[in-house]
Amino acid sequence: MKFQEIVKIVKQDNIATGIYSMWFKSENMAKEAVPGQFVSVYCKEGSRILPRPISICEVDKEAGMLRIVYRVVGKGTEEFSKFNEGDDVKIVGPLGNGFELHEKTALLIAGGIGIPPMLQLAKELKKVEEQKIKEQTEKYNTL
Repeated sequence: MKFQEIVKIVKQDNIATGIYSMWFKSENMAKEAVPGQFVSVYCKEGSRILPRPISICEVDKEAGMLRIVYRVVGKGTEEFSKFNEGDDVKIVGPLGNGFELHEKTALLIAGGIGIPPMLQLAKELKKVEEQKIKEQTEKYNTL
């Protein structure tokens, strides 16, 4: 399910030259987001009407927050880089199908700005593996 919301920016950091990390509050999006999905971020400046698609890097379901990491490559993302904590921004998401999680060994390969969406995928794969180990441990403890 996708949502269109005006969200509050919780944190914005310049983490490398031209690369920014933004946390924003959206309990609805955080609850629904899966690894590999993205959000569409709208500019406030009226002449840029098309949203910018940005991959979801991290989800904190308990706090109802999402993190995106983006590179400044044009006027839209340059505008985003000037946003501050407490600012409001229009976002639509989560969008896309996301990654399918299988009970197989996963090999994560990414480069550049393609690395951020791998973070949430790695966390979810770790949860799947921990659940598998827990189930096997319980099975053997009952023997």
